[in-house]
Amino acid sequence: MTRNVGIYIFDEVEVLDLGGPFEVFSTASRMKLRLAPDTAKPFEVFTVADTLRPVRARGGLTIQPAFELTDHPAIDVLIVPGGEVGAELKREVLIAWIARTSAKASLTASVCTGAFLLAKAGLLAGKTVTTHWEDVADLRAMFPDLTVVDDRRWVDAGDVVTSAGISAGIDMSLQLVARLEGEELAVRTARQMDYDWRRLP
Repeated sequence: MTRNVGIYIFDEVEVLDLGGPFEVFSTASRMKLRLAPDTAKPFEVFTVADTLRPVRARGGLTIQPAFELTDHPAIDVLIVPGGEVGAELKREVLIAWIARTSAKASLTASVCTGAFLLAKAGLLAGKTVTTHWEDVADLRAMFPDLTVVDDRRWVDAGDVVTSAGISAGIDMSLQLVARLEGEELAVRTARQMDYDWRRLP
């Protein structure tokens, strides 16, 4: 079974907030096919943006999205990375898309300030969550119904998982690989990436 992993990208998205999960899931697919060449790859990873225009990430990196909000494959795992999300929080079409897409997905996850977008979409109500340490106070203030913790790298709340900054998003993504495809594949993926996977949140 191949799961579609859709990563939402936007202007001023943090490069490694999207690149880390993208690398984890795409590398996991390569590792799985090495282990079992005759099986379907576990993950198909792609980016989604508001339109098919080039997205300018933080630092000036330009990224061409694969799909747009109104036309993309079904998403099984939705990843919302962080960055400068102030403008995104005001976009009602986007917030509605996140809520609608998450309702159909089996898992939704955020990296860093992506948690603000999940909260705005109503996905975190009453849950324990986390975000980048620098943004914890703001998340608590904007969404007082959340329990925002600052002592965990990620928080698994079942169908919604939130994580702190860049490396925490990579750790979380490896944890999601372990959850969906098994610990062995996650370990092999981390090894292939030459990444010191911190398994405990």
